[in-house]
Amino acid sequence: MAAPEVRNDTDKRQYSLVEDGEVIGFAAYEVDDDEIRFVHTEVDPAHRGGGHASILVQHALDDVRSGSLRVVPQCSYVAAWIERHPDYQELTTR
Repeated sequence: MAAPEVRNDTDKRQYSLVEDGEVIGFAAYEVDDDEIRFVHTEVDPAHRGGGHASILVQHALDDVRSGSLRVVPQCSYVAAWIERHPDYQELTTR
């Protein structure tokens, strides 16, 4: 089994977590001016508990970090993840 891959599906406005060619999770977002709002994160129930949501959110935030958008974590999971990872908190204030 291959390691999950995270890709930005801009047409769906979500970061998708893909394993063996199947989307097993996503972090939905909205972009407005200089902000990216993460509004919902979901992982397929069969894949929960394996750290997949954390992998997904970290890759999504790493991708956002390479640009200039400010992160607005409206999704409770993304907000909690950023709270637990202080090195990502600057993304919410830039």
